[in-house]
Amino acid sequence: MRFLITGGAGFVGSALARHIKHTIPGSSIIAFDNLRRRGSELNLVSLRELDIEFIHGDIRNRSDLAVMEGEFDVLIDASAEPSVHAGTHGSPDYVVDTNLAGTFNCLSFAKERKSRFILLSTSRVYSIQPLKEIRLVENQTRFVIADSQSLPGISREGISEAFPTNLARSFYGASKLAGEQLVQEFAHSYGLQSAIFRCGVIAGPGQFGKADQGVFTMWVAHHYFKRPVRYLGFGGKGKQVRDLLHIQDLCELISSVIASKVEFTGDVLNVGGGIDRSVSLLELTGICRSVVGSEVPASCLPDTAGFDVPLYISDCRKLFSGSDWRPKRSVESLVTDIFDWIRVNETILKPIFT
Repeated sequence: MRFLITGGAGFVGSALARHIKHTIPGSSIIAFDNLRRRGSELNLVSLRELDIEFIHGDIRNRSDLAVMEGEFDVLIDASAEPSVHAGTHGSPDYVVDTNLAGTFNCLSFAKERKSRFILLSTSRVYSIQPLKEIRLVENQTRFVIADSQSLPGISREGISEAFPTNLARSFYGASKLAGEQLVQEFAHSYGLQSAIFRCGVIAGPGQFGKADQGVFTMWVAHHYFKRPVRYLGFGGKGKQVRDLLHIQDLCELISSVIASKVEFTGDVLNVGGGIDRSVSLLELTGICRSVVGSEVPASCLPDTAGFDVPLYISDCRKLFSGSDWRPKRSVESLVTDIFDWIRVNETILKPIFT
C-alpha cells in the first residue's frame, strides 16, 4: 500500500508513519511537511532510517503537492496549525490557510489520485461557551461532570459528537470544523472514501510540547528539567480536566481502520482517552513527581483565558460501537513513556524545552 501523510514530520504524522511502516507489510510512505514547528526536523532521522521518503512542502501550495507522482491508497491529513491562540493577537491567515485551504488542497489531491482520506480533526470544534456551561462539581483534586445537565451531548462519559458546535470556538476550531465539512462534501459529491477523527488531547514521547499545544508533555519536561509550572485560570487551583490519548493508541486505531475493509463514509468520530484516562493538572503534577522523582515550584494565575475551558473528556461510544479499538495506555504509563524519552534524549531536547 502507498501512503501520503501530510504533517508527516510532526509529532502525530511521524509517529503514524513509523507505526504504519512497522505494521503494514510492503507499505510505501511519503511524509510531507513544511517543518514549521520547532523540533519536527529531528524526526527526519528516524523516518530516513525506515526508508520513509520525506518531501519538504506546504499544503497551502497545490503545486507542492502536484510534484508527487502516481496514486496513493490512503492520504492522512495530519497537518495543522494546532494552537487555539492562533490568530488571536494577529492575522488568522496562516491558521485558516493551513487548516481550511490546505485541507481543501489535500482533498482535491486525494480525489485526483484515487486515495482514501483520513482527516485528523480536533475536539476544539466544540463551542467554547457551551463547554463553559457544563455543570460541574468541584472535588479535592478536579472538576467532575454533574449528573444533571441541560445541554445535548454531555453525560458522565464526557462530550459526544452531539455537543454544540454552532457558536464561537477559536480560529483553530473554526478552521478545523470547516475542514470537516469539506470532507463530508467531497464524500457526498464525489464518493470520496473518507473518515474524520475528532481527537482530544494527544500526548506521548516525540511531542515538543508548549503551553498552547502539548502542555501535558511540557509538564513532564518541566519536572525533568526542574522548571516551575503554573496553574492558569479557574482560580489557579489546577483542577481543569482533560482526557489524554497516548500517541501509540491513536496509531493503533488508524492502522486498524486502514487494514479493515469497511467503507469510509465521511462520518465524524470522537477519539480520546475517555473518562478513565482523564486527569487534572493538579493530579498530573502528583504523577510527575512520582514518576520523574522531582518537585518543582508551582505558581497560580487565577484569571481564565477566553479560550480555556474547565473540562474536556471525549465520549467515544460512537466509535466503540463500530470498532474493537479501545485506548489501552493509562495516564501513568503515558507520563512514564515521556519521561523515558526525555531522559534518553536529554541533550537534544533540553534547548527545546528550556
